[in-house]
This record gives sequence, C-alpha cells and structure tokens, in this order.
Amino acid sequence: MASAYVLINCELGSEEAVISQLKMLDAVKEVHGTFGAYDILAKVDAIEVSVLREAITWKIRKIDKIRSTLTLMSIEGQE
Repeated sequence: MASAYVLINCELGSEEAVISQLKMLDAVKEVHGTFGAYDILAKVDAIEVSVLREAITWKIRKIDKIRSTLTLMSIEGQE
C-alpha cells in the first residue's frame, strides 16, 4: 500500500467546495481544513505508487480552484 499526504492551497473562499470534491475521490481517505501555510490536508492511499501518482496528478491537481500542492510520500515500514 502506498500513502501520501497532500498539502493544498486553493483560491480564497473555495475551501469547502474543494474539500467536497476531494471527498468524492476513491483514493482520498481523509480530508481536513487547516490553518497556516496550507488550506487543506488530504491523505491519499493506493495499491501502488504509480496509482497514487495518477490520483494526485490527474484527479486532485485538476480540481478547479486548487492553486498548488505539496505531496509528502509515506515511507513503508515507518508508519
């Protein structure tokens, strides 16, 4: 299993809409609004890294109103 945490910056006032869209994606297991440098934190799980990369690149990053992302990949065995 491959896991990553995606830190998301979105357009001002669009946080709830982006969170709703993220929750509809199968690979997204948790979503939280945050205070600080990033607006949203999403936990993403997939069977393997290539599937995880596809979900982040072609689904999450294509959501309207997302301005930028930072992905932190989990290290297997250190969970």
